[in-house]
Amino acid sequence: MAFLDTPSLVFALAMFAGVLATAIGRHALIPGIVVLIGAGVLLGPDVANVIRPAALGSAQSAIVGFSVAIIMFEGGMRLEIANLRKQAVVIRRLVLVGALITAIGGALACRWIMAWDIRMSILFGTLVIVTGPTVVGPLVRRIRLAPSLATILEAEGVFVDAIGAMIAIMALEVALSPSTGRLGDAALEVLRRLGVGVAIGVSGGLAIAALLRVPRVMPRGTENIFALAGAVAIYELSHALVSDSGIPAAMIAGLIVGNMRIHRMSELVEFKEQLTVLLIGTLFVLLAADVRMADVAALGWPALAVVGALSLIVRPIGVIICSFGTGLSTKEKLYLSWIAPRGIVAAAVASLFAEQLGAAHIPGGLALRALVFTVIAVTVTLQGLSAGPLATLLGLRRASNRGYVILGANPLARYLAQRLGQAGEPVELIDYDTDDCHAAEELGLKVIYGNGLESRTLARSRIDTRSHAIAMTGNEGVNLLFAQRIGEDFYGPRVLAAIDPRGTGVNAEMLTSRGIGVLFGRPEDMAAWVSRWRRGYTEITRRRYGGATAFPLVNVPNDALLLVLVEHSDKLHVVDEKTTIVDGDVIDFVIASERADVARAWLGAGPWSEVVPSQFPPHDEPAFGQDVAAAAPTHAVPVR
Repeated sequence: MAFLDTPSLVFALAMFAGVLATAIGRHALIPGIVVLIGAGVLLGPDVANVIRPAALGSAQSAIVGFSVAIIMFEGGMRLEIANLRKQAVVIRRLVLVGALITAIGGALACRWIMAWDIRMSILFGTLVIVTGPTVVGPLVRRIRLAPSLATILEAEGVFVDAIGAMIAIMALEVALSPSTGRLGDAALEVLRRLGVGVAIGVSGGLAIAALLRVPRVMPRGTENIFALAGAVAIYELSHALVSDSGIPAAMIAGLIVGNMRIHRMSELVEFKEQLTVLLIGTLFVLLAADVRMADVAALGWPALAVVGALSLIVRPIGVIICSFGTGLSTKEKLYLSWIAPRGIVAAAVASLFAEQLGAAHIPGGLALRALVFTVIAVTVTLQGLSAGPLATLLGLRRASNRGYVILGANPLARYLAQRLGQAGEPVELIDYDTDDCHAAEELGLKVIYGNGLESRTLARSRIDTRSHAIAMTGNEGVNLLFAQRIGEDFYGPRVLAAIDPRGTGVNAEMLTSRGIGVLFGRPEDMAAWVSRWRRGYTEITRRRYGGATAFPLVNVPNDALLLVLVEHSDKLHVVDEKTTIVDGDVIDFVIASERADVARAWLGAGPWSEVVPSQFPPHDEPAFGQDVAAAAPTHAVPVR
């Protein structure tokens, strides 16, 4: 089947196999790289001989470079500078001191266990400096790891990949042309390459961000491909100016772009994530297929002993030293000591080593690559599968199924958040209206500034750990988009949305059929209620229900009363279409001032005893044609 040696076909088959393997891994809830390595081996020359990486020739290095540029750019975009600052000390130590400890420990383990010569042992030690951000990132998100630990692991993976790859390549250059002078200049050369990469990354990242921040500069639909082209250009430009400085350049550029307020950032992030998944799958299949199982088998049990030394001795020593005096608990240190899987950069650089050593007629290149792949396969499999149970055992998972995320910081949303907070529920508001956000913060509420439809904003709210997500802006379309996004992309939180009875034609039945709850139990004109509240045309009253039978929500007068909360068995519940009010329940009502007579007559005629008299909540602006003093009731009692 000579046609399988066609380079373009090899790449296409690897891409297709990578996507399928990734999908299988997600369905099986196991680390995708485990499946990718298995797919590469099964489809490679050792078994099915369908994917033949040798046919790519010199094109393989170009493919690896292009892919690594995108992967590192996307990895940088995921890091938030605000979170990095909180864990800056331990991250800096792990990236600098920890990398040195890993290199020395890995070299010694290889020297003593594998009995390799000093040169090959040092090369192995530098290769295993890098961890795997492409493995760690999805892992910590899937197991809902505590935010501090997730930040440390993801940041370590991204930064140490950039530094570790350069150190490894510098070590290879010294090994290929050893000399006292070159050995002495190696450290300075690494710093030079890192400095050039950072400088070009900063300049390129600022340029990309500047062009993307202005909506009309880049035509709609071209933002994603512009960022893609920019990432590759930055990588290649830096690499052309100073060899092997492209990785830190791409990473720093991504870090800058990801932390700037950019038009349609959610689309850019989503595009980069999908492209990164595609490239990681393709690369792992190609690189795994290029490794001969005979080379791996020839290493024998000592190879597993080296992996054990790295995981059980070298990594814990590095974490203990790097975390000293940082305030991390013993459990957190124990977890960091176990989680250090290697990933795509280690595999790519190991393949480069094998190729370069072979071209220089230096023996051991294939064995070195086989040992690195053994480290990748074992660490990804064992640590990937045990990360979740260990986090649970140590109590390091984020609390799940608790608390509320509310889209909107308008007065009604603030009232709801206050009441839930008083009941002990964690609540976070999402909005980009500066005035509403400031007003919420003045009340002591937690606010996330940003677009609630963006992935980064939702990640900051830890939406996947919440019991409820509530969309209560005055825009029905935004509410529906938010509810659909949460329902499709996140598992766990119950989603409630406010819909307008005179809106886009979406009724309560259509909403509930999609698994979305109806806020307030029925369609309400949210914009009108917020407007009334802002102008001081609302009252709040709390009533206890004393009826013999359950109260049907449909009996509430339209546009006169709004049911917000029900206190049942000493617990607050947000009113939705499933709410059942029974004897003894306490309900928070909002009364519309223009129909207050209807509301009071209805309440007076029913089994509603007053628990808290009517109060006039603070309002934000005067009614049209009135000043503030005239708009505010003289007997106003702030509800705070």
